[in-house]
Amino acid sequence: MAAMTSAYDLRTAAGWFRLIAFAEAVSWVGLLLGMYFKYLGSPQTEIGVKIFGPVHGAVFVAFVAAALAVGYTVRWRALTWLLALLASIVPLGSVMFLIWADRTGRMGSRPVSDGIAGRGTPVPETT
Repeated sequence: MAAMTSAYDLRTAAGWFRLIAFAEAVSWVGLLLGMYFKYLGSPQTEIGVKIFGPVHGAVFVAFVAAALAVGYTVRWRALTWLLALLASIVPLGSVMFLIWADRTGRMGSRPVSDGIAGRGTPVPETT
């Protein structure tokens, strides 16, 4: 079987991180729309916040966990860790961080089981 070359290969920590980063951005958009309709929309309704609030909370936690997994797997330096955690707070920051991390070579492609379980040689972060 040919190896997958997709950036969203879920056999890698980076693939999971990319998927969760986009889910986090989508949940942010949903929450922001929900807040618009709660406070400014016509008619005003809380349904968007009631739906997207918990969804965004769960995806936020998943984003932080995925960032920890990727950072551990590819051995991020302290500044990269800090930027990833800050990106989780800023609306759509997860996608901005992901684009930056991809362009600067801070994302690895080792299978999740190799990186988390400690098997294999870690991919060092480039400067």
